[in-house]
Amino acid sequence: MTGPEGQGTPSGGHGLAGQDAEPPQASGPAGAERVVSSVADADDRAIEGALRPKRLSELVGQVRVREQLSLVLEGALRRGRPPDHVLISGPPGLGKTTIAMIIAAELGAPLRITSGPAIERSGDLAAVLSTLSEGEVLFIDEIHRVARPAEEMLYLAMEDFRVDVVIGKGPGATAIPLEIASFTLVGATTRAGLLPAPLRDRFGFTAHLDFYEPEELGIIVRRSAGLLGVALRDDGADEIAGRSRGTPRIANRLLRRVRDYAEVRADGVVTRDVACAALDLYEVDDTGLDRLDRAVLSALVHRFSGGPVGLSTLAVAVGEEAETVEVVVEPFLVRAGLMARTPRGRVATPAAWERLGLVGPPAAAADHATLFG
Repeated sequence: MTGPEGQGTPSGGHGLAGQDAEPPQASGPAGAERVVSSVADADDRAIEGALRPKRLSELVGQVRVREQLSLVLEGALRRGRPPDHVLISGPPGLGKTTIAMIIAAELGAPLRITSGPAIERSGDLAAVLSTLSEGEVLFIDEIHRVARPAEEMLYLAMEDFRVDVVIGKGPGATAIPLEIASFTLVGATTRAGLLPAPLRDRFGFTAHLDFYEPEELGIIVRRSAGLLGVALRDDGADEIAGRSRGTPRIANRLLRRVRDYAEVRADGVVTRDVACAALDLYEVDDTGLDRLDRAVLSALVHRFSGGPVGLSTLAVAVGEEAETVEVVVEPFLVRAGLMARTPRGRVATPAAWERLGLVGPPAAAADHATLFG
């Protein structure tokens, strides 16, 4: 569902179901170069624009969010007023940017895109808000990273469509109220817990995007293949979808890597055998684990007897930064049931031992997983 966060109006790009790209000025988390990373790289941004769905009816997956949002937008259109402000949360690559573009397209309104890290001062936000046209959609990615002074200005703008511009400094400073056009704010965040409660409460509609089922990813892969001109068999699509970690952006990236393999080392047709050979070459196994995921599991089991072990110690054992392990690797391992976070540290689950071809964890490790998992 998504694509790079380009600039301009919704008509400027239509990407694939489920991928939101970081704005060019925002630096992504460590590990973005991994083929199974959910963070958009330069290639993703270039391709996703051609794959992005334009309307809610074209959106694959996220059924509940799609239905709820359609009611919000249809109600606003019938009343002839901008809809409530919308907050979209969820992991990277699931479609937050795409949904923002779809909202603007459904409303027939222009779209302004920026990001939280780009709004460092209240003046930066005032410059954006003061130039909005009536009914325009303002999309702020990673909204939890907006600077505090700008965040407080945003409260007033969202409620009263007004900002106070401060002229001067110190005791002689004067606040001049400035009326702004009615607009709809669409905020996106990957860290909903970091969003201040006063800001979160000002959103009239909140949506959380869930990971996709393999069947949904299969539909997305087939659609992308059609748009990219890739000869794709159903069994090849299913194989790619099953290794995509529930994330459309990863599915699209794997499709491109498999396409390269098919064109160079096969007859150009992506079948299950071709997909398996290509993804094995890129070290992505049948459940979506890559080299770094397996290294973390292996270290946890072989070096630390299944844990518990601290995050920094585990990161040193695999030669990575602690942030990379925590942000990039750990969420998928926990979601896949291969790792548990306990008060004493990270613990390998029995499924992790089985995944590595071992009989099972020692009794102590199993007790840790039971008591604290």
